[in-house]
Amino acid sequence: ILRESILIPLWDITELVFSGMLQTGLLNKKRDKGCDGGTRSAPFFTRAEKGLKMEHLLEVKNLSVSIDGPSGEVQAVRDVSFSLKKGEVLAIVGESGCGKSVLCKSIMKLLPPSAKIKEGSICVNGQDITCYREKEMQKLRGRVFSMIFQDPMTSLNPTIKIGKQIGEAVVIHNKNYTKEQVNKKVLELMELVGISHPKERYHQYPWQFSGGMRQRCVMAIALAADPDILFADEPTTALDVTIQAQILDLLREIQMKLGTATILVSHDLGVVARVADRVAVMYAGKIVEIGTAEEVYYDPRHPYTWGLMRSLPAFANGKESLYTIPGMPPTLIDPPKGDAFACRNEYALNIDYEEMPPMFKITDTHYAATWLLDPRAPQIKSPVGGTAHE
Repeated sequence: ILRESILIPLWDITELVFSGMLQTGLLNKKRDKGCDGGTRSAPFFTRAEKGLKMEHLLEVKNLSVSIDGPSGEVQAVRDVSFSLKKGEVLAIVGESGCGKSVLCKSIMKLLPPSAKIKEGSICVNGQDITCYREKEMQKLRGRVFSMIFQDPMTSLNPTIKIGKQIGEAVVIHNKNYTKEQVNKKVLELMELVGISHPKERYHQYPWQFSGGMRQRCVMAIALAADPDILFADEPTTALDVTIQAQILDLLREIQMKLGTATILVSHDLGVVARVADRVAVMYAGKIVEIGTAEEVYYDPRHPYTWGLMRSLPAFANGKESLYTIPGMPPTLIDPPKGDAFACRNEYALNIDYEEMPPMFKITDTHYAATWLLDPRAPQIKSPVGGTAHE
């Protein structure tokens, strides 16, 4: 149902009312002072405290993150830039291992000790948090941004009642709450995420809930402090199609009700079509295309986006098998020279093997990193529709 939803006019699926511009490689790549003991940044202010003066809640500029491993340094995120506005839903899509989850965890500083931010900056509400230490980040997590992880069963303790687990998140951010206030807030959160009979469910354990209901409990925990930004890391992966639809509709409902900006991580373009305002396509640690959902779905420009679109069941009608992108993603210990997708790209040019393409501007909100957009490139007709490369 979801995978075929892209055949429905996109304005029937979700309102495309927000857009944003990609910050290109012209931005200064130098890190701000302070990480090595220099001048510390000013106190951080939440969205409410700043009175919504900043246009963007989140700005990531030229972010590069590496993880040291036994085989070498993995360049998990490479020169990534994007922004997020209040109330906007940005979907980040791509194959497993392309750096989607690492990117989100880098912003929240939930990376392992072997990981490090090598370059770039992360600004929230205009405040640079790139060099924030763990103690400073603890003040931001929950209130400024929160995360819903992939598998709800690994996020919940099977031996503790659901109400108590949600209440724990409430108490952490509201230490002056009485027991009655905590219980009232927990019931409100359970109702918000669509858990029926909250008073009875309050005293049940995670193993008494279905997969979809457990995911709703995790969402309640994530929303306990009314965060400005919500990261949803493949929240529907372990759920069946009908439950996926319910969870995605719930995410959209909460976003519209609370005004929470959301970053939705997924490997399925059909899933994100239901809720996304903008879509960023990642490959080998880089954003290769970004634009409004309407632009990416109806006028994709990068060959990798074409491959993801062609692999959807909706494009296989009348065919014996689904399309698969040939080859495997490259290892990020030693990324290939030029365009990392070149060896899997049937439309690759000679320059793709020599030089990494810049972000070409298609519209004010639509960018793609492919040499096919260079004026000197040959005209290629898109296999999934849209505008031909000229």
